[in-house]
Amino acid sequence: MDANYIDSYYYPRFLDSQFPSPSFPGLPGGFPGSPGGFPGSPGGFPGSPGGGQQAPTSPPPAFIPQQQTATPFAVDPGAISLCLFRNTYIWLRNGSSFWFFPIFVGRRSVSGFRWNGRFWTIFGIDTRQIVSFTCF
Repeated sequence: MDANYIDSYYYPRFLDSQFPSPSFPGLPGGFPGSPGGFPGSPGGFPGSPGGGQQAPTSPPPAFIPQQQTATPFAVDPGAISLCLFRNTYIWLRNGSSFWFFPIFVGRRSVSGFRWNGRFWTIFGIDTRQIVSFTCF
């Protein structure tokens, strides 16, 4: 798949609304959409091991965990950051649920890879849409 297609298709899903542009001076590699800032390229996501993070190489667990008590408020980014680089099951406000492998947590968003039943796809979401999660 062409890298330009990936940048133009997925880029808007990674931005927190408080950031006016994808330029982050001082961060090595920048951010998705900037040169060297896409997962798998030199630079990758800030804080990712080795500078760039690839999708997990194996499927998530074959079971669906029991949902924990749902919270009426937005998920705290500090809490979900404990699940970075781990298989995480997420339940959303719209009723969807899925396996997720987070690699970056912003102030109001989380991004990583979502399991679609056959393979991992790059994905990002606003933490206010997450009702609950559990990681393994």
